[in-house]
Amino acid sequence: MTTGDRSPSLPGPRLETVESGRFLKGEDRDEYEDDPFDIANTKNAPLETLKRWRQAALVLNASRRFRYTLDLEKEEEKEQRRTMIRAHAQVIRAALLFKLAGEQDLVIGDIKPPIATGEFGIGLEQLVSTTRDHNFAALEKYGGVSGISGLLKTNVEKGIDGDDADLTKRRDAFGANTYPRKKGRTFWTFLWEAWQDTTLIILMIAAATSLVLGIKTEGVEEGWYDGGSIAFAVILVIVVTAVSDHKQSLQFQNLNEEKRNIHMEVIRGGRRVAISIYEIVVGDVVPLKIGDQVPADGILISGHSLALDESSMTGESKIVHKDHKEPFLMSGCKVADGVGTMVVTGVGINTEWGLLMASISEDTGEETPLQVRLNGVATFIGVVGLSVAGSVLAILLVRYFTGHTTGTDGKVQFVAGKTSISTVVDDIIKIFTIASGILDAENDGRQGLGKYLSPALPEWNLFDFLKSINITNGIDLQVRRLSACETMGSATTICSDKTGTLTLNQMTVVEAYVGRSRMDPTDDSSQLDRKVSSLLMEAIAQNTTGDVFVPKAGGHVEISGSPTEKAILSWGVKLGMRFDAVKSESKVIHVFPFNSEKKRGGVALKLADSKVHLHWKGAAEIVLSSCSGYLDKNGALKSLDDDKEFFRQAIDDMAAKSLRCVAVAYRQCDKDKVPSNTEKLATWTLPEDELVLLAIVGIKDPCREGVKEAVKTCKDAGIKVRMVTGDNIQTAKAIALECGILDSDAEATDHVIEGKTFRELSENERDHVAKKILVMGRSSPSDKLLLVQALRKGGDVVAVTGDGTNDAPALHEADIGLSMGIQGTEVAKESSDIIILDDNFASVVKVVRWGRSVYANIQKFIQFQLTVNVAALVINVVAAMTSGNVPLNAVQLLWVNLIMDTLGALALATEPPTDSLMDRAPVGRREPLITNIMWRNLTVQALYQVIILLVLNFCGRSILQLKHESIVHANEIKNTFIFNAFVLCQIFNEFNARKPDEMNVFTGVTKNHLFMVIVGMTFVLQILIIEFLGKFTNTVQLSAVQWLGCLIIGIFSWPLAAVGKLIPVPETPLSVFIKRIFRVRRSQSGFL
Repeated sequence: MTTGDRSPSLPGPRLETVESGRFLKGEDRDEYEDDPFDIANTKNAPLETLKRWRQAALVLNASRRFRYTLDLEKEEEKEQRRTMIRAHAQVIRAALLFKLAGEQDLVIGDIKPPIATGEFGIGLEQLVSTTRDHNFAALEKYGGVSGISGLLKTNVEKGIDGDDADLTKRRDAFGANTYPRKKGRTFWTFLWEAWQDTTLIILMIAAATSLVLGIKTEGVEEGWYDGGSIAFAVILVIVVTAVSDHKQSLQFQNLNEEKRNIHMEVIRGGRRVAISIYEIVVGDVVPLKIGDQVPADGILISGHSLALDESSMTGESKIVHKDHKEPFLMSGCKVADGVGTMVVTGVGINTEWGLLMASISEDTGEETPLQVRLNGVATFIGVVGLSVAGSVLAILLVRYFTGHTTGTDGKVQFVAGKTSISTVVDDIIKIFTIASGILDAENDGRQGLGKYLSPALPEWNLFDFLKSINITNGIDLQVRRLSACETMGSATTICSDKTGTLTLNQMTVVEAYVGRSRMDPTDDSSQLDRKVSSLLMEAIAQNTTGDVFVPKAGGHVEISGSPTEKAILSWGVKLGMRFDAVKSESKVIHVFPFNSEKKRGGVALKLADSKVHLHWKGAAEIVLSSCSGYLDKNGALKSLDDDKEFFRQAIDDMAAKSLRCVAVAYRQCDKDKVPSNTEKLATWTLPEDELVLLAIVGIKDPCREGVKEAVKTCKDAGIKVRMVTGDNIQTAKAIALECGILDSDAEATDHVIEGKTFRELSENERDHVAKKILVMGRSSPSDKLLLVQALRKGGDVVAVTGDGTNDAPALHEADIGLSMGIQGTEVAKESSDIIILDDNFASVVKVVRWGRSVYANIQKFIQFQLTVNVAALVINVVAAMTSGNVPLNAVQLLWVNLIMDTLGALALATEPPTDSLMDRAPVGRREPLITNIMWRNLTVQALYQVIILLVLNFCGRSILQLKHESIVHANEIKNTFIFNAFVLCQIFNEFNARKPDEMNVFTGVTKNHLFMVIVGMTFVLQILIIEFLGKFTNTVQLSAVQWLGCLIIGIFSWPLAAVGKLIPVPETPLSVFIKRIFRVRRSQSGFL
C-alpha cells in the first residue's frame, strides 16, 4: 500500500514501512531494532523477550506495574509441575511395557475380584487404579471392556439411562468430572496490594505528618483538614484501584472457565446428546473422532485407526495408537486420527489430567504487544516525572534555606537563627508534599496506562466487555488470547473457510444422479431398482460417523453428525432407509476415516453371507476418478469409459449452482483378500480402485445473510478476503461470486487456484502468486498453511479461520487464528486465538472493527492523559521554581488524577466502534502508539492550558480584580480559580480526545450514555468541591462571574482544537525523527 492509498486523516507512516522488519528501509529498521519495547512477533513471544522489556522499564514498584501481565515466575513453576505429573505418566507407561513383556508370567488369579459399591459391581479404587496404572491383567480379570461395562451397568451400544437419579448415583459413587480450583484472591488482597504503591505510601506519610503538625499548631477542629483530606484522597485512590483489580481478576476467571467448558457428545438411552465436559459421569459411552479431547479416563470399546496425541500428559510428541491391546485412554489427550468409542472409568480428580489441572492455577494475565508499547510510554513518563520531582525538591529546599521563599502573606519563611525548628520541619514537610504531588501526577499517568488495560482489554472476553458498555451488537465470540484483539486491528487479509463461515452450514440434498438419470424429486425411491436402493442405503448407513435416532414412542427423527453427514443421512431417511435395521445386516470390519488430504473416507463391511463390500464416499470428481463402472437406476452394471464425461459435466453443472458434490461408490472384495489376523486388519489399506459408482448428490448450503456486506466492508477497510475451501473449484468460485469475494467471472481467471497447483509451485513462485489468490479450491490443510506462510512472508498480517484438527498448524502460524465454535474441533480451538461461537464471517468482521476500536480508544486516552500530565507538571514546576509555592496542591492533583485516570479511562474506553474505523487502512503493527497527530493535539491543548494558567498564577490578582482583597484571601481565590479552570479544561478536552483527527468532536456523543454520565458527574462533583468542600481541598467559593470565566477558558479548548487540526504534520513519526538526529550526532562525534 502506498501513501496515496492511505486516508489523509489517518495518522502514522506508510503501511509497508511498519509491518515487518524485513520490509523496512535499513535506517528505519534500525530505529525499531534499538527499541527494547518493540516485539515484532505478536504471538508466542519467548520469555526472554518479555523479560527484556520488563528489565528496560524504570519502575518504582514492579509488582504493581506488571499486575495485569503474565507472571513469569508462576509460568516456570507451572511447567515444573507439568513435568512432574508427566513423569508420573511416563513411569506408568514404562511399567506397562515391562508387564506386557513378561505377560506370560502374570498370574491373573492374584488380582482381587471386583468389590461391589452400592448399586455398581466395582468400587472406585479398583476402577481408577485399573485405568490409571494401565492394569491390563485386572481388565482381563474383570471380563474386559464388556465386563467393566456390565459392572458399571452400561450398555456399550446405548450407553447409560442418563436420567437424573442414575446420574446422581454415579456421581455419588465415582465422583464428578470436576476438580478443585484454587481460590481466587479476595478483595482484601487487592486492597493490600494497592496500598503498597510507593507514591501513595509517601503521600500517606506526608498526610500523617501534616495531620499531627496541623493539630499541634491549629487545634483539632481546624488542624486536621490538610492531612485528613490528603489521606481521604489516597484512600479513595486505593479503593478504586482495588475494586478495578478485583473486577479484573473475576473477568479472567470467567474467561478461563469459558475456555475449560468443552462440550462433548455422549450416548445416553441410545441417542447422542451434547453435554458439558463437567456433566460426564463414570459409565458414559463417548464417541471419539479426529480433533476431540478425551474428556475423562476410559477404556476403548471399539475403534478404527484410533490414534491419540498424549503430549499434554507425557510430554512426548509421539502419536500413540489405541486398540484392544492398548485400550486405556487418558483424560486431556487429543484424538489425532481415526474414530472410536470409549466407556468412562475415571473422572475429575481421579484422573491424571484432573490432578494436573488442580495443581496449577490459570494465567491471570497475558503479555500483549500493546502492553509492551504502553509500558514504553509509561517508562518515558516515569523518567521525566522522577527527574522533574527531584529537581523541584532540590530547588525548593535551596530557595527555602537561602531565604528566597515567601509565604502567602508575603513574608520570608526561613530566617537563619530566628525560625523555630518546629516551623522548619513543617515547611520542609510541605515542600516534600509539593514534590510528591508532582511525582503523584507522573505516577498516576504511568499507572493509568496500565490500569486502562483493565476496562479495555481483559473485558474484551466475549460477554463481559461488551455487556459492560451495554452494546453487545450481536458479537458471538470467545477470546482465548487478548493480543489477538489488538492484532485484529492490523489485519490486512482474512483467509476464510467456506462451509459454515460464509455459508449457513445447513445442508440439504437438492440434486441427485443415479446412473445417468437425474432423480426428480430427489427423495422418490420408486425411481430406483431394489438392488441399487439396497446398496445405496447400505452405503449411507454404514459409511458415516453420524447417527439416526428414532424415538420408540414416535415423533421427529433425530439425526446427528457433521452437516454433510446429516444431509446425506436425511436424504437416506427420506428414501425409506431404516437406519438400525440396515446397520444390523452387516458388520463393520475396517474403517478408513474421512481424510481432508484425500477428500474421501471408506468402510469395509462383512455381510451375513460372508461377502465383503467396500464403500467409499467423498469429493465427487476424486471418487469418480477411481470408478470403472456405474449402476444405472435399473441395477444394470455399465462401463464408465464412455460416460465419464457426462458425469464430469453433471458435477460441473451442480458446482456452478454452488452445490457441494459428493459421490458414493462401492465394490465387492474377495474375502480371501481380507486379512484374517486382527493386527494385519488394523493396518489394512482399503482398495480404492475399480469402484462402481452408485450416486452423485448435490448438497445446497446457502450463503449467510449479510456476508456480502461484510466482505464489502473488509474491502473498504483495506482487508483482502480470501476463500480457502476443500470444495470443488467450481463450487468455490460460485460461492465467491455470490459472497462478493470475486466481482466477476473474468476476475476468476487470475485469482482462483487449486490447492494442488499451488502446492506444486516453488517457494518463490508461491510467494509471488499468494498475493493474487482470492479463492483456493480443493485445498488441504497443508495448502492453507503454505498460503499463510507466503502471505506473512510478503508482509501481510493474516487472520485465518479453521475448524479441523489439521487446520491447527495454520491457525498457530497465522497472526490471528480464528476457530469455529460449532464445527471446530478441540484441537483447532486450542490452537486458535479467538473462537467464533456462531461460525459466522460477519462476526469475524465485527472483531476487526472492535480490534481497531480498542487501539483507537487507547490512543484517545493516552492523548487526553498526557495533556493533563504535561500541563499539571509544567504549571506546578514553573510556579514552584519561581515563587516557591504551587497553585495545585496534593489533594487537588489527586482529584485531577482521578478524573484523568479512572473516570477518563472509563469514559474514553467505552467509545463504541464507528463506521469510519472501517474506512481506514489497517493500523501498522509497528506504527507509533503516539502518532504525530496526537503530538500536535496534545501540544496545542497543553500549551494553551499552561499559558493561560501561568498568566493567572502570576497576574491573577490584577486580572481577577482582587487588589482590594487581603493577600491571603486573594491568593486563595486565585489558586481556586486556577484549579477550577484547569479541571474544566480537562472536562471539555475529553470531547476533543474522542476524535483526534476529525473536526466534529461531537459526532455520536449522545449515543455514548456512559461518557455523558461521567462528564456530567465530574462537572457536578467539581461544583461540590469548590462550593462546599473547600476546607478539604484548600479552595474557596467562587462568584458567578468567576465561574463564567472558568467556563469560557474551558470551552475555548473546542475551537482551539479545530484550529489546531489545520496544522499539517509530517509523515515520519516523531520518535523515528528524534532517533535519527541522535544517530547522526553519534556518528559525527565518532567521526571526530
